[in-house]
Amino acid sequence: MSTTTVNKKSLSERDVCSKYITPAIVKAGWDIDTQVLEEKSFTDGKIFVRGKLTARGKVKRADYILYYKPNIPIAIIEAKDNNHTVGAGLQQALEYARILDIPCVFSSNGDGFVFHNSTAKGTNIETNWL
Repeated sequence: MSTTTVNKKSLSERDVCSKYITPAIVKAGWDIDTQVLEEKSFTDGKIFVRGKLTARGKVKRADYILYYKPNIPIAIIEAKDNNHTVGAGLQQALEYARILDIPCVFSSNGDGFVFHNSTAKGTNIETNWL
């Protein structure tokens, strides 16, 4: 049996999700079938009008939404490929959380997670798990 090491820098964002982020979610105790939605679109994209022409902007899609109970979303996870920093998706996740009224966000590139808790008071709003 050959053992090869995977160069994370060569993986796509989707590969990072399936090889590192999804297993971490399951290991943390989330039920992947009932508490996790992957690649969830939540807007059709902004409509732009210029004269008689119209166009639709980019669809907003969360990489993961975690649910405490059905219809009670509690966190968003934004994934990036490993050529980005662990926290590179944090601002995007915070924007999505604001739109969807979700209190917690995570960002990951497969090396670890940055966690932002909008309900926290004081200095513990952001935490790194590497």
